[in-house]
Amino acid sequence: MNKIPRRIVTGIQNGKSVIIEDKIVANAVEHFPNLVISDVWNTQQMPASLDYEVQIPNKGFPETPKNGTYFRYVSIPPDKELGVDVKIGQPHPMMHQTSTLDYIIILSGELYLIMEEGETLLKAGDIVIQKGTNHAWSNRSDHPCIQLAILIDAVQE
Repeated sequence: MNKIPRRIVTGIQNGKSVIIEDKIVANAVEHFPNLVISDVWNTQQMPASLDYEVQIPNKGFPETPKNGTYFRYVSIPPDKELGVDVKIGQPHPMMHQTSTLDYIIILSGELYLIMEEGETLLKAGDIVIQKGTNHAWSNRSDHPCIQLAILIDAVQE
């Protein structure tokens, strides 16, 4: 599977559905060794506008627009290639939290979802519904893991 995805965007021209873009995404960034993140699409409001796209900066930890969404493609290398020092008994150095409701799909490979208390092994086809929780990812295999994530701005009530 490619580390950098192809993005096809559809639209309406002269009252007919058409493909308006078909190309490799331009904003794939390697934030850490072999950790490739591509922010494929975002929306800035709800309901979403179908008329335009706002380019967003690609950051290691996403900043989902207020009342918006983020569509992210991530290729996570094995931990040994990432260069992150994980110390036993300490929180994972890549722990992070976003104020979002996330739908995450594992496309290939395997990956551990690490929480403050507990962890679970995810494999291709698994789906995570993440509700604004502090978490980290750990690829303890010898192969990259590809995940898709849709982040939706959310509030904790």
